[in-house]
Amino acid sequence: MVAMIGSFNPGTFAQKQASQPSNINHQQVFSQNAAAERIVNLDVLKNEVKQYHDCTCTCGCYARDLDAQADRAIAFLRRRAAQKRAAEKLALVLDIDETSLSNYKQMQQSGFSYVNNDWNAWIDTAQAPAIPGTLRLYKVAQKLGVSVIFITGRSESQRAATERNLSNQGFTNWQKLILRPALAASQSTTAYKSAMRAQIVGEGYKLVLNVGDQWSDLKGAPEAEFSVKYPDPFYLIP
Repeated sequence: MVAMIGSFNPGTFAQKQASQPSNINHQQVFSQNAAAERIVNLDVLKNEVKQYHDCTCTCGCYARDLDAQADRAIAFLRRRAAQKRAAEKLALVLDIDETSLSNYKQMQQSGFSYVNNDWNAWIDTAQAPAIPGTLRLYKVAQKLGVSVIFITGRSESQRAATERNLSNQGFTNWQKLILRPALAASQSTTAYKSAMRAQIVGEGYKLVLNVGDQWSDLKGAPEAEFSVKYPDPFYLIP
């Protein structure tokens, strides 16, 4: 049988392929979901947060950033107190958690997850250490005759433990300690804290400085003349 021009002979093709060395370069290929991969892995973020707190990463140093913000607050308070009018009752408003006291030990133990029972148990121990820059600010305020008022999202039921913790860490002789009452439990933090500031203004105080680690500590009328936001990479309270 005469082979037709252009016909395919499988036996001849196989022999040629076997006799010729392959020069094809095989590369490893990985398939991934591009959309999901744009989100940074949670464990990577937690590790970066730890490094930031311990001042061991290129992302900055938590303690140094806190001190820088506290120094800005102190500088403003000194200037404002020097301009005080005779009838003015100047007030400094301070948040507590991650502003006056650090809960890093508990957060690290919980893997930076919020578990209500664990958090409340930690509060009851009254072992949270003071944030040094805020304690410096607190003492300056007292020397300048500026009233210090704490407004915290902690529950009214935690008053005794909170007072004990603050006192043990050097925060003594404050003017007011305002904790969230049960009736305000459903309010947003911004609504609750701004309402408490309005109450303070109604009592004749001049809100000159407000320091917190969340925007919800600072925003909402009435606002202080100067508000200082501390860094907080650990959690967000809208």
